[in-house]
Amino acid sequence: MKTLNELSNELKKKNIRLTHQRLKILEYLYNAKTHPTVEEIYSALKKEVPSLSKTTIYNTLNYLSELNIIKSLIIDENEARFDGVTDNHGHFKCSKCGKIYDFDINMDALAADRLDNFEINEKTVYFKGICSGCLSKI
Repeated sequence: MKTLNELSNELKKKNIRLTHQRLKILEYLYNAKTHPTVEEIYSALKKEVPSLSKTTIYNTLNYLSELNIIKSLIIDENEARFDGVTDNHGHFKCSKCGKIYDFDINMDALAADRLDNFEINEKTVYFKGICSGCLSKI
């Protein structure tokens, strides 16, 4: 996983202006590890960055996603979440508490035998179920 400093340098090399708002959004996403929604990011940053709007957050996240600096996750149809970890890994969403967990997975081992004549640009793995914390409460 890249450090926040490495991500900042990567943006600078791509001649991307690293505004105060972009930096705060990137810092939050990098440190949160919770795969936050736009609403969660806005709630967390609005006191620290009063000029921040949800539109700015949407635009920044979409832009950073296009640049492969972050990943956009659509696990449920009506909920976009964002991940600062771009290394290959899978996600597990608990249907009880709603938390999303990262897990290591060998993406190269995922075979798609019937797609030999296709170009695969991305492999995404999502599991849904009940996490160990919620299972222990049952």
